[in-house]
Amino acid sequence: MSSRVPAGPNVPVRIRRAVIALALAPLVLAACGEKDIDLSTYVEDVEPADVLYNQALANLNEGKVTEATRKFEAVDRQHPYSEFARKAMVMSTFTNYRQGKYPEAINSGRRYVQLYPSTEDAPYAQYLVGLSYFRQIRDVTQDQGESRKTIEAMEELVQRWPDSEYVQDAQTKIRFARDQLAGKEMQVGRYYLERREYLSSIKRFRYVIENYSNTRHVEEALARLVEAYFAMGLASEAQTAASVLGHNYPESEWYKDSYTLLQSGGLEPRENEGSWLSRLNLFGRST
Repeated sequence: MSSRVPAGPNVPVRIRRAVIALALAPLVLAACGEKDIDLSTYVEDVEPADVLYNQALANLNEGKVTEATRKFEAVDRQHPYSEFARKAMVMSTFTNYRQGKYPEAINSGRRYVQLYPSTEDAPYAQYLVGLSYFRQIRDVTQDQGESRKTIEAMEELVQRWPDSEYVQDAQTKIRFARDQLAGKEMQVGRYYLERREYLSSIKRFRYVIENYSNTRHVEEALARLVEAYFAMGLASEAQTAASVLGHNYPESEWYKDSYTLLQSGGLEPRENEGSWLSRLNLFGRST
């Protein structure tokens, strides 16, 4: 016998329970022998959507976030595509986020945006997706996948809903995540530099300067380039990096150290217009 429950809003609950009970009976009896089993425990009680939703709100107001989440998810499950299900979906995204259940919040938020992209709650759902990634960002010594996903989610919010009240904070989160990505590149670059693998270190520092020029790591990246180029005997590139550093951060300790390093070899900061650094037009950058 098929265990499929008849679908449709007009099917009485007692019939649905009877179908499931009939299908489960042989399995339950075989597994449990002569023990009495309450088959009704295998069936979820179906309640009106508005009742479930208001119960969830009451639980949330009382601080019972887990129970509220359960109720919101029940609305979506029992009354799919209803107006209460739509509202419950974004609320369960919020409650999952509140509980630190970030994968669940991300899945729910994405589903909401996919189903209801034109509603007023869509930017909030997308914002919660971005926040869920943001809360999982790790130290720069670890993988920065969450930083990349934070940027993707928050940039989608900014692009699709530029007038949203969440845009300003989304941009703040984007800047932080970009700073993390730059920090990761710096960490790897320093690793290579300490081991005198200069070409590998230069590649990392250059990537920071070319792709994360508005982060706090650019200052050090320029100084590390001076160090690496100087160690390789590429005086012109070392001088250009020091010149860019001095132009943008004249009071920097990094610049003072770079200047002293060049002087130890009888050199001073000087731009080489043929350098890749000059082509980036960093001399016109405002600090």
